Amino acid sequence: MKQFMFLFKGGDEVWDNKSPEEQEIHMQHWQEWIGKIAEQEKYIGGERLYPRVNTIEPGGVKVTDRPLVEAKEIVGGYIIVKADTFDEATEMAKGCPGLQWESSVEVREVWPMED
Repeated sequence: MKQFMFLFKGGDEVWDNKSPEEQEIHMQHWQEWIGKIAEQEKYIGGERLYPRVNTIEPGGVKVTDRPLVEAKEIVGGYIIVKADTFDEATEMAKGCPGLQWESSVEVREVWPMED
């Protein structure tokens, strides 16, 4: 099996406009979705990320704080999963609860380290 990373982008404006109860229900949907992937033994790990970004470019450091970046480009978290094919991983990503709250999911295959 191959490894794939799901990068979760955007959706914070919607989150910020929801009640604590709606946020809690939404988080339960995330736990259920990830739980189903884990039950299939295809979940490797993942975390939520802070919004602050430091981008290091050739010749210097560019510090970009959240207000300076378009919210839809903010990577809010990631998970790594196992799947046989890119298409299978893409189908798994389509179940992401964040898609209901204007987030997007970027599916990327992890390049394996050579022995």
